[in-house]
Amino acid sequence: MSNQKNKKTEERLPYPVSVLVVDDEEAHAEGVAESLERIGCRCTLANSGEEAIEKLETNRFDVVITDVRMGEVSGLDVVDRARDRLPEAEVIVLTAYGTFEMAFEAFQRGANQCLSKPFSVGDLRARVERVARHRALESENIELRRQLDDHYGFEEILGRCKAMQRIFDALRQISATDATVLIHGESGTGKELVARALHKNSPRRRKHFVALNCAALSEGILESELFGHEKGAFTGAETPRQGRLEYADGGTLFLDEVGDMPMSTQIKLLRVIEQREITRVGSNRPIRVDVRLIAATNQNLEELVEHKTFREDLYYRLNVVRIDVPPLRERRGDIPLLIDAFIKEFAGAHDKPVEGITPEARRVLERFDWPGNVRELKNAIESMVVINRTGTLDIHDIPTTIRSVEYESPDLTGGWDGLLGRSLEEVERELIMRTLESTNGNREATARMLGIGERTLYRKLDKYGLR
Repeated sequence: MSNQKNKKTEERLPYPVSVLVVDDEEAHAEGVAESLERIGCRCTLANSGEEAIEKLETNRFDVVITDVRMGEVSGLDVVDRARDRLPEAEVIVLTAYGTFEMAFEAFQRGANQCLSKPFSVGDLRARVERVARHRALESENIELRRQLDDHYGFEEILGRCKAMQRIFDALRQISATDATVLIHGESGTGKELVARALHKNSPRRRKHFVALNCAALSEGILESELFGHEKGAFTGAETPRQGRLEYADGGTLFLDEVGDMPMSTQIKLLRVIEQREITRVGSNRPIRVDVRLIAATNQNLEELVEHKTFREDLYYRLNVVRIDVPPLRERRGDIPLLIDAFIKEFAGAHDKPVEGITPEARRVLERFDWPGNVRELKNAIESMVVINRTGTLDIHDIPTTIRSVEYESPDLTGGWDGLLGRSLEEVERELIMRTLESTNGNREATARMLGIGERTLYRKLDKYGLR
């Protein structure tokens, strides 16, 4: 009967809560852990304050339960470290000395709850179960966001093509981890948006996302920005300053254009990754940091390693998980989606009554190669919205640098000469088929690119057996 009751209790726990139990009385710690494990918790024991702080350095917990009186490192010291390392964790203090002053100090240090020994196991379980319900609700909200992302894209990232779907799949798999990520892609492809999506869908989302462009700063300024500096460290350093790594503690640091980082800074960054600590410029005191690193580059880091301008050991440290963002010319099927999204965004931002775009203007935009990628397309649409007077974007609104390009007909058979001797129906069938391929089978986008209605496209698909 007891086993059946325990099984039902385990099933009642809505989320597998991770718990750190801290008590120098080993038997008592084991008893607390056993009672919580019966309802499905994952418990880790620490029999001293020193051991607890060590485990807090390397693990994440949903709940920290600690005794107060434990020798040199007290439970209140554990509370301090838990609040510093795990701001979202529930901290419960247990004490046999249940005075008002002790409870007040525990709350002042950041404890969420305080229980006096002896305490009710049922009461402790109920408090942990409340945390489990909260974590379950958070998990459900994340899943709902992921379901929305499946349909609409990750936050600001828009894309339906297969390459973008692979990126979304990768984001879903690695967002909840602390794995270091290297994002590769041409300028303007949206590498920072990918990095922000990783952060926003991770357990670190309530902490800072800090971005730093390594190519925009000189070596000395870059190190000061990364690691911070003390007063008087160099000329002009009149006050101490916290660096980006220290500011991002508990969150995410995004290093853009990491291939341009000077070799001396690379060595110091490698030390941060390996030892998880920094030293401010002009100081000898190490500072512990817990930061997830995401790096991005438009360069071939393997070639930089071969040419000895990028450290091989740092490259392997950064390239734990790699995401390749395709250029816009390789995902033309997403251009119609991006056009419509940017029109809506900038019509609202500039309070312009723009509701659409003519087929002719759309075709010009969809056939352009966009060397500046999504950023260039976005800027072009904003310009068009700002200067438009009719409410519908037209070919005359397109920037002249784009409009003036002479577009060739698609190379169906190796050139214009290859079209001679073929019927119009053969050419039309092949054009429709190749356009469908370029949009990954998106019929709405295909119809827009061809400048015909969707019903007309459906009739031609049936006519040529392309359904």
